[in-house]
Amino acid sequence: MPGSLIGTEVRRVEDPDLLVGETTFIDNLRIDGMLHVAFVRSPYANADILGVDVTDAIAAPGVVAVLTAADLELKPFHLFGRGLHEACARAPLATDRVVFVGDPVAIVAATSKSAAIDAAELVIVDYSSLPSAIGVEAALADDAPVQFAAIGSNVIAGTRDADDPNLFGDASVVVRGRFENQRIAVVPMEGNAIAAIPGDDGMGHDLTVYVSTQMPHAFQRMACTDLGLDPATVRVITPHVGGGFGGKAGATAEHEIIIAAARHLGQPVSWVEGRSENLVALPHARAQTQWVEMGFRSDGTITGLRVRIAADAGAHGGFGGGLAAGPTRLMAQGPYNVERLSYNVAVVATNTTPIGAFRGAGRPEATAYLERIIDIAADELDIDPVEIRRRNLLRADQFPFSTLTGMTYDVGDYAASLDEVVRLADYRALRAEQAARRASGAVKQLGIGVSTYVEITAGGTPSEFGAVEVHPDGSATIRVGTSGHGQGHPTSFAMLVHDRLGIPMDRIRLVQSDTAAVPRGSGTGGSRSLQIGGSAIHGATGIVLDRARKLAARRLEADAADIVVTDDGRVGVAGVPASALTWAELAELAMTNEGGGEPLAGEFDFTQAGATFPFGAHIAVVEVDTETGFVQFIRHIAVDDCGRVLNPLLVRGQQHGGIAQGAAQALWEQFVYDADGNPLTSTLAEYAMPSAAEFPSFETANTETPTPLNVLGAKGIGESGTIGAMPSVQNAVVDAVSHLGVRHIDMPCTPERVWQAIRAAAKGETVDGWREPPAAFATLPLRIPPKVVVVEPDV
Repeated sequence: MPGSLIGTEVRRVEDPDLLVGETTFIDNLRIDGMLHVAFVRSPYANADILGVDVTDAIAAPGVVAVLTAADLELKPFHLFGRGLHEACARAPLATDRVVFVGDPVAIVAATSKSAAIDAAELVIVDYSSLPSAIGVEAALADDAPVQFAAIGSNVIAGTRDADDPNLFGDASVVVRGRFENQRIAVVPMEGNAIAAIPGDDGMGHDLTVYVSTQMPHAFQRMACTDLGLDPATVRVITPHVGGGFGGKAGATAEHEIIIAAARHLGQPVSWVEGRSENLVALPHARAQTQWVEMGFRSDGTITGLRVRIAADAGAHGGFGGGLAAGPTRLMAQGPYNVERLSYNVAVVATNTTPIGAFRGAGRPEATAYLERIIDIAADELDIDPVEIRRRNLLRADQFPFSTLTGMTYDVGDYAASLDEVVRLADYRALRAEQAARRASGAVKQLGIGVSTYVEITAGGTPSEFGAVEVHPDGSATIRVGTSGHGQGHPTSFAMLVHDRLGIPMDRIRLVQSDTAAVPRGSGTGGSRSLQIGGSAIHGATGIVLDRARKLAARRLEADAADIVVTDDGRVGVAGVPASALTWAELAELAMTNEGGGEPLAGEFDFTQAGATFPFGAHIAVVEVDTETGFVQFIRHIAVDDCGRVLNPLLVRGQQHGGIAQGAAQALWEQFVYDADGNPLTSTLAEYAMPSAAEFPSFETANTETPTPLNVLGAKGIGESGTIGAMPSVQNAVVDAVSHLGVRHIDMPCTPERVWQAIRAAAKGETVDGWREPPAAFATLPLRIPPKVVVVEPDV
C-alpha cells in the first residue's frame, strides 16, 4: 500500500484554475438570446402599493418585458423553504404591500444589463407609506405596526420554559447582562446569481438552471415545489461559487422570479446581483437581543442559567429568526456543567431585510452570550477568566454527555484545548504585561480575551451520496452530493480515494453540483461535508476496492484475502510484486464477461447516527487607546478540535477564514437602519468590511479527539473559527478597559463605543447595557417537554 496522505499537508488541487481565471461563474456564461434582469425594489420599509406604471420602462431601448406579480402569478413561498409560521408565506413579487426597503416589486428584462438597470428607474410605483417597526424592541412595543394581521402580533414564533423557583437557589452571586448580537450582512465575494434556460436540453430536461448556491439538490426541490415543477424535468448546475457562508442555502424570491420569467418569456434569463443590492436584499444574519443571567457559587462554579432572546426575523418572517429557538437553544449550556437552565425565545417580525443564516448559524450567538456572562462573573468574583472556565468545563470522562437541551455530545477533552491555547499564548506573560501597563497608566492598554466553545456540526441532514468509478485509462471519478465552494473538496475527497486505491491525486476528478450527474445530495452547510460526504466516498471506495481485489484474485489465481494495493499503486498478491495489475487493467477487466461486464464503480449512501460536536479555545489580544477608543487587533491564538484531521492545510485555512469573520463582527461589522427603516450601510463605503490589513497573522493549532460516529473520525471545522473568535475578541476589548470600571461593550466594539464606555466609567456610571426584557416573554407558550417513555425489560 502506498504511504498514506491522511494527516499530511496537501496543496489544494483546485486553486490553479481559480488563480488564473480558467473557471466559470454565473456571470461568465454566454448564452444565445440571454436576457438580463434588473429588479425594481421598494424604497420604503412599509407601504401600500397603490399602482405600478410600466409605460415608460417598456418603451425604453433594449427592453423586452416589464413583469409584475400579476404577470407571473407566483404562489406564496417561504425563504429557503423554511417557514416559521404559515401566515409568513410571501409573494416573491410584492402585490399590494412592501415590508422592507429592497422588497422586489417588478422586474425589467432587457438585452443588456445596462439597458435593464436604466429602464428599471423608469418604472413608477405609487406607494402610500406606513409606520414601520425597526428592531425587536420597537416591534414588541404596544403601538408597533403589525406585519402579519393573521398572527395579530409581531411575535411570530417562540416558547418559554416553565418558571423554576430554584433556578438560582444555591447561588452566591447572580450576574446579568443584556447583549446585542448585531445584524450583519453575509457579503460573499460573489453575490447571488442565476441563469434560467427554458427548452429541451436533449437529456430529458425542460429547464436548465445555473445558480450560485451551496445546495443544488435542495435548491431544485425548493424551487420545483414552489413553482409546481417536476424535479425530473429541471436540471440545476452550480459552477464555481464565490462564497456562500449560509447566505446561499436555498431559493430566494429573486431565484423563483427569474425561473418564472424565463418560462413566461420562453427565453434564457439571468440576474447577477450588484454589491449594494446584495447588502440590502440578501438575507442578513445574527440579529439577536439577549438577556442573560447566570448563578455562581463563591468558588466560581455555575448553578443556573436563564436566557431570554428576542430574535429579529426581519420581514416576511425570515427563517433565520428561528435559529434562536434551534441551534442557539440547543447549544445553550456550551462546554460547561450547568445544573439548571431556563431558556425563552421570542421570534419577532420587523420591517427590515429578512434574516437567514451566516457562518455558524445560531451557534456563535450561544457562545457569545455564554462567554460574555462568564467574563462578567470572573470580574465579579475576582477569578481569572481562564480559571473560572477550567472549573466549569465538562470533563473528558463525562462523554458521551447529555445536555439540558437534549443534545448528546459525542466526545471531547475541553480542558486539553484550553491548556494548549494558554501555553501557546504564554498567557502568564500576557497578564504580566497587562499588569505593568495598568500600573504605569499607559494610554494603550492590553486586553486579553478568552473563550471556550463547543458547537454542533452535521446536525441537519445526516445522509449523503458518494460514488467512485475507475476508468480504463486508470483515472478515477468521484461523484458526491455535497457542493463545495472554496472549502477544498476536490483535494480532500481525492485524498480519501488515493489513500485506499493508490491512484495518483492528479488522476482523480471530482464531479459535484449538477443534479443530472449526481442523483441526490444535501449540499454544503453546517460543516457536514467531510464527515458525511467524505464517509460516503470512503464507503464507495471500499466497494470499488473489494471488487478490484476479487477481479485481481480471479485473474492472478490467488485468494482475495491476499490481494492488496501495492506500494506503486497496483493491485496484486501481497509480497509478490510481479503478480499485480494496474487500475487500468482492472477497469478493462471489469467490462469483460469474465469481470461481470460493468464499470469498476461503487455507490454508497452514508448515514451518520448523530451530530458531532467540535470544540476549542481561543485567546485574542488587543491594544486599546484609552484616549480615542481605537482598538488594534494584535494577536489571535486558536486551538480547535475537529476530530481527526485529514489535511492540516485545509483545516488551517478554515480556521483562518472563520477567525477573520468572527473578529470582524466583534470589531467592525454591523448593518444599520435609521428609525424609518432606511439602510445606512448599503455599500462597502459604509458597511465596515475589513481587509487583510486589519488582521494580525493568526496562530492556529489543533487537538484531535476522533468521533466514533463515522469511519474517518472527523467532525466539522468550517465554522469553528467564527464561533471561538467572536467572543474572545469582544472579551479582549472589554478586558483592556475593565480596570477602569467598564463592564460591557456591545459589538461591534467601535472606537466610539469604547470611548463612550470609558467616559461613562470615569463618571462613576455602571454601564452594563441592561434593560428589563419586554413583557412579551411572559406571554409566550410554554415549551412542552418531550414525553419520556420507559420501556420495561423482558423478564
